[in-house]
Amino acid sequence: MQLKGKTVLITGGASGIGLEAAKQFLNNGARVIITGRNQIKLDEAKRLYPTITAIKSDVSDEDDAQKLFNQIQQLGGIDILYNNAGVLTAPINLGIATDQHFADAAYEINVNYLAVIRLNNLFMDMLKARKESAIINTTSLLSYVPAILEATYSASKVALQFYTRALRKHLQLLDSKVKVFEVLPPLVATEMTADRKDKKMTSEKMVKALIAGLENDQPTIRVGDTKAVYILNRFFPGLTFNLVNPKKNYRLLMP
Repeated sequence: MQLKGKTVLITGGASGIGLEAAKQFLNNGARVIITGRNQIKLDEAKRLYPTITAIKSDVSDEDDAQKLFNQIQQLGGIDILYNNAGVLTAPINLGIATDQHFADAAYEINVNYLAVIRLNNLFMDMLKARKESAIINTTSLLSYVPAILEATYSASKVALQFYTRALRKHLQLLDSKVKVFEVLPPLVATEMTADRKDKKMTSEKMVKALIAGLENDQPTIRVGDTKAVYILNRFFPGLTFNLVNPKKNYRLLMP
C-alpha cells in the first residue's frame, strides 16, 4: 500500500503508539488527523507536529463519533482509518462478583470493540469511494492467549480479531478496494502499561513494523513476541498460557 499522499485518521493519536504513528506516517508523506479525549495532549501533539490536524473526540460516544465524521468530511475525507484507541482497566479478581468488575468490562468492550465497529460503519462509504484505502484494527498478542490480569481486555481483542477477519472477507466478496489490516502488538511501553514490569517493545519499533506491513500489503501484522506466541500456541497451548501468565501475576488477583 502506498502511504505517500494518503490522509490517515488515528484514534487515540495524542500519546503513546498513536502519537508515534502520527510521526511516522508524516515521515512517510501522509497527511495526519489525530483524535483523542484529552485536549491538553492534543495541543501538545500539535505543538510537536504542527502539520497534523487534532480533533477532540471520544470514540466511545456515539454523538462524538458522528461529529468527528462530519468534521472530517468537511476537511475532504480520509484514505486510512487507524483504529488505535484502546483502554485497559485495573486487574480484578474474577471470582469476586462486584459492580466495578462489570463496569470495567463494559467500558473495555465499548471502547476496544464496539467503538471500532461504529467508526468503521461511519467511514465505510467514504473509504469505498477512494482509489486505495484501508482500515487498520489494533488487536493484541492477547487475542491468541488470554491474560488473567486482563481478562476482559483480552476478550475485547478476540472479538475484534474475529470481526476484522470477517470484515476483510465481506469486503473481498463485494470486490471492494478497501483493505483491512490487523496489527497485533506485544506489550508496548506506553502510559497504559507504565506499571507493568514485563518486557516491553518501544512504540517506535512497533509502528515501524506496522508501516512495513502496510507497505507490503500484509493483512495480518504480528509484531515482536506476537509472532512467537502465535506459533507456540498452535502446538503447545498450555505452555504458552503459562508463559503469558507467570505465577508471579496470580498474587496480584488475590483480595
